[in-house]
Amino acid sequence: MIYMDNAATTRVKAEVLQAMLPFFCEDYGNPSSVHAPGRAARKACEAARRQAASYLGAEAREIYFTSCGSESDTWAVLGSAYAPGNTRRTLVTTQIEHKAVLNAAKNLERNGLCVRYVPVDAQGMVDMSALENAVDKDTFLVSVMAANNETGGIQDIARAAQIAHDAGALFHTDAVQAAHSCRGILSTQSIDMLTLSAHKLHGPKGCGILYIKEGVELGSTVFGGSQERGRRGGTENLPSIVGAGKALELLSTDGKSEYVAALRARLENGILGNIPGTHINGQPDARVPGISNITFDGVDGEALLLNLDLKHICVSAGSACTSGSVDPSHVLIAMGKTREQAQSSVRFSLSDENTAQEVDTVIETLIEITHRLRKMSNSYGR
Repeated sequence: MIYMDNAATTRVKAEVLQAMLPFFCEDYGNPSSVHAPGRAARKACEAARRQAASYLGAEAREIYFTSCGSESDTWAVLGSAYAPGNTRRTLVTTQIEHKAVLNAAKNLERNGLCVRYVPVDAQGMVDMSALENAVDKDTFLVSVMAANNETGGIQDIARAAQIAHDAGALFHTDAVQAAHSCRGILSTQSIDMLTLSAHKLHGPKGCGILYIKEGVELGSTVFGGSQERGRRGGTENLPSIVGAGKALELLSTDGKSEYVAALRARLENGILGNIPGTHINGQPDARVPGISNITFDGVDGEALLLNLDLKHICVSAGSACTSGSVDPSHVLIAMGKTREQAQSSVRFSLSDENTAQEVDTVIETLIEITHRLRKMSNSYGR
């Protein structure tokens, strides 16, 4: 199998698995228990919290563990709206956010709050002038993702945060796809909340992270006991939390970004140079290293994906959270692509576990499949 869907999820690294294993059957105490096994579990949980804080350049008390990135995004959005003392009624976000943010925004709209969706340009970059015009004294939160999960485009979150703070609003960024570039980010940029997800970093599923800047008040979205300093109830998923901490520790020293970017360039050059009617979607330069979204004119993206799967090549037609949807990518539509162009696009997402040989095999396979599908549909080149 050739796996190029790492933006959807990643393989758990062996070192991460080894760190997790003792917390299933040996050190299985509840971190809230006061006996020795519980204290050992609490110690492991807090060690992982320090690992996450160290990576981001935060304080350990500013790191909160959740069940996933979607929960963290939801908490940031709804928690800001329903924070104690908040009287503002407007959320400002963008048209290309992850569905976790967009669906939380729709929830607020159903409950009578105002949401403004800022447009992007043809390369998927947020229109900062439009963002500035959208934010006012009634804005309680601005949420702009650090890197898009479909195109990989990196946004100017420093500028977006400044716009939010100038109006007295909070700023949140979904950094799930930008984690490789987030080392120490909170030491240099003024961000109130930031989302990460372990399973995008060769860590386990079942653990998200929400950084909440000291002093920021949020309402709760998960109720229960006093876990996570009373802000998110529920027994901690200790094995996954330990795995998340280990994954971030490994990420801080992997130094693989240039290698992955070189693989992506090899893939794109091979596709664009050998298959006519192919186009890269998004910002060509300001992108995370591993993501490439490409349109294949005259080819149905789902058909291409399924034919690649038959060859044991795993890619995606877009976000994993919209798998099975008949609607075209909301990200590509926001960028001005037609419905047909959006449905002819495929996302390739590489990691340091991919090889140049795999890239070459994918290119050769795409040449054959694309030619065959175009010939069958007789729609390309008319």
